[in-house]
Amino acid sequence: MEKFDLIVIGGGSGLDIASAAAQHGLKVAIIEKDRAGGTCLNRGCIPSKLLIHSANVAEIIKHSDMFGIKVNDFSVDFEKIMNRVNVITDSESDEIKKGLIQSDNPKLFTKECRFVGEKKIAFKTEGRKLEDNKDEEIIKAEKIVIATGSKPSIPKIKGLEETGYITSDEALRLKKQPKVLTFIGGGYIACELAHFFGSLGSEIHIIHHNNLLIPHEDEEISQKFTEVFSKKYNIHLGYNTESILKNNNANSYKTYTFHIVAKNSSGEVLEIDSDQLLVSTGRIPNTESLDLDKSGIKINEKGFIIVDEYLETTMKGIFAIGDVVGKYLFKHNANLESQYAYNNVIRGSEKMSVDYTAMPHAIFSSPQIAGVGFTEQELRKKGIEYFKSTYPYIQTGMGEAIEDRDGFVKFLVDKIDRKILGCHIMGTDASILIHEVLVAMRTGNGNIDSITKTVHIHPALSEVIARAASGIS
Repeated sequence: MEKFDLIVIGGGSGLDIASAAAQHGLKVAIIEKDRAGGTCLNRGCIPSKLLIHSANVAEIIKHSDMFGIKVNDFSVDFEKIMNRVNVITDSESDEIKKGLIQSDNPKLFTKECRFVGEKKIAFKTEGRKLEDNKDEEIIKAEKIVIATGSKPSIPKIKGLEETGYITSDEALRLKKQPKVLTFIGGGYIACELAHFFGSLGSEIHIIHHNNLLIPHEDEEISQKFTEVFSKKYNIHLGYNTESILKNNNANSYKTYTFHIVAKNSSGEVLEIDSDQLLVSTGRIPNTESLDLDKSGIKINEKGFIIVDEYLETTMKGIFAIGDVVGKYLFKHNANLESQYAYNNVIRGSEKMSVDYTAMPHAIFSSPQIAGVGFTEQELRKKGIEYFKSTYPYIQTGMGEAIEDRDGFVKFLVDKIDRKILGCHIMGTDASILIHEVLVAMRTGNGNIDSITKTVHIHPALSEVIARAASGIS
C-alpha cells in the first residue's frame, strides 16, 4: 500500500491544489479517470465558449445590414467549427496529462477509484493480481481533497432512456449540425447552446416547465430575456415533457428522429418532431461511484458533499471543493475554493473560512447576462429595504452605436448604508461590465457611491454602469 501526504481526486481545479502541494514538498497523488483538465476544459466552459464565438460572428453578419454592410450570403462549415474546438481543448488536455506523466510528483492515477476506508482509496488493476491476491490497488493519505465535479442530471421521462438523447457533453462534440434541435430545460445551458446552434441555422425548440427562461435570475432579467429569446426561437413555457418516441425505421416516410410530447397545466398537448434532442435539466455531483459512506463522508439530499466553512467534510482531514460541494457550480468558484482548500490542507492549524463575497456569474447567450448578489425577489422575501435603479444601453453613446435596444443594467442598493446588494446586467459584454461592480463589492467599501464617483470614459459602454448607479437617490 503506497502512502502519500495528500491525495487529490479530480484533475480540474483539484490539479491546482495537487501541483501547489507538490511544490510545497508534500508527496501527492492525483486521480483523474477522464481527460485531464476537468469538466471546464473538456465538457464545459472552454469548448462551449469557443463554439459560441462562432455563433456571435454569425449573428454579427446577419445584422450587418443595419450598419450599412451588406453580406449577400454566408455558409456555415459546422465540421470546421467543431474540429477547431476539439483540437484546442484536446491539445490543452493532452499537454496537462503529458506534464503529469513526466512528473514524479504529483503522481498521476488514471483509473476509477473508490473509498475502502476512512483515508484509503482503491483502484481496479485491470486483471493484474497483487501480492495479497486481490484485484485492487490501494493508496492512502492523511489528507484528501475531493474535486470530482458534476454531470448532467437526467429526468425520468417515459421513453427517454431508449432514445439516444444527448446532453451538453455530447453537444460539444457533435459531428453533424441538427436541422431541428429540441431542448428539455430552459436554464443557462439550454440558452447558451440554443444561441450556438440557432445562430448557425438550426431550428430551435425549448420545452421548459417554468413560465420564464433562466428563472433563477433577477425577475426583470428573466422576463426581458424570455421576451427577446422568444422572438428568435420556439419557446414552449409551462410545459412538462411526458414522453419521447424515437423513429428507428430508416425506410419510414417520417424524416424526424424524435417525437416529443409535452403537456401544460391546462391539459394542452404539445407535440414536436425533432432530429436531435438535448436534455439540459440541471447538474448533479459526481459522487455515486466513490463509496463515500466507507470514508465517513456525509452528503445532503441532493448528493452534494457536506462541508464546513473551511471546506472540510464530516471526516477530519478530507476536504471537498467545486461542483461536488454544490455551493456555486462555477469554475471560478472552484478556483477560489481550491486556494482556501490548499491553505487549509497545508496549514491545518491556521485554517481560513471561504470568503464568497460578490460571487458573480454570467450566461454567454445572446443577449449576454451577468449578475452578482441578491435578486429583487430575494430581497423582497428577506424583507430588506432597498433602492432600485435601471438604465438602458440604448440611452448611452456606445449603446446607440452598437444598436443594443434590449440591454440594461439594474442596481439594488441598501437604503440604510448604500451598500450594493445586487447588480444584474443583460446586454452586450455583460460579463465584462460586471467586473467594475465586483471590485467595488469585494475589495472596496461596497458602496454605490464608489461607482458614481469614478470617472468613466465617454462614450465607452461602461457608461451604462455609471448611469445606472447614478439613478440611486
